[in-house]
Amino acid sequence: MSYEKEQVKKFYEIIWNQHDKGAIPDIIHESLIFRGSLDRGKTGYSGFSEYLDEVHSALDDYRCDILELVAEQSKAFARMRFSGVHVGEFMGYPPTNSKVEWEGTALFHFREGKISEVWVLGDLKSLEGQLYRHRPQRDAQ
Repeated sequence: MSYEKEQVKKFYEIIWNQHDKGAIPDIIHESLIFRGSLDRGKTGYSGFSEYLDEVHSALDDYRCDILELVAEQSKAFARMRFSGVHVGEFMGYPPTNSKVEWEGTALFHFREGKISEVWVLGDLKSLEGQLYRHRPQRDAQ
């Protein structure tokens, strides 16, 4: 297996699924440029860690499952399924305590054997539809 595929698998399994921020320096380059679907962008370890914590605080049992993964010299592309239980303010919606799931893709670039740039594009329309359907209803009085 190529080092690109190994690093992408570690990125999702260890950092995202296990929420292990201690692994960040082993997998991610210190000058990381991260563009997640939910934010305009973060840089470096601290910016990425902030994004990671925001997602995990809103979505309990958050998971990223790789559906497809291709790699070539210093690049990788993954098709993903993201899921979690909506327990905190997220995308402007109060907690619904409902499971949400959506798909997306991510393009990775590497430098010095580590992930140096990530661009994620998720199906936010599908996600927002789920949040809207499960939102708490106000009593009509």
